[in-house]
Amino acid sequence: MKKDPRQMLNDFTGGLQEVGKDNGEHVQAFMNLLGTTYKNGSLDTKTKELISVAIAAYCRCEYCIVFHVYKALEAGAKRDEVMEAAMVAVAFGGGPSMAYTVTLLKDSVDEFEKDFK
Repeated sequence: MKKDPRQMLNDFTGGLQEVGKDNGEHVQAFMNLLGTTYKNGSLDTKTKELISVAIAAYCRCEYCIVFHVYKALEAGAKRDEVMEAAMVAVAFGGGPSMAYTVTLLKDSVDEFEKDFK
């Protein structure tokens, strides 16, 4: 069954909010880590998000794929950059990384790139 990337993104972000009601310190610590990690430094945010796209595809984390494709596009990445980052994951992860790249990752780019044009 084909997955809906936008619904998955909403489920993830909504889940963070819901779990944060009773576990706010933990969720906030995670969000602070993300904020610190992804701000511009020696590497810009776009590059960090492209690295995250590759790691997500390699690890086959569906929610990570959806989230970081969205964030990469939000940071200014283009379709070809996202797909090239994913192909680096395929070089390391083989068939399973390719399977996620040609399905959920591609579908995420298709869904989200129009948000940033």
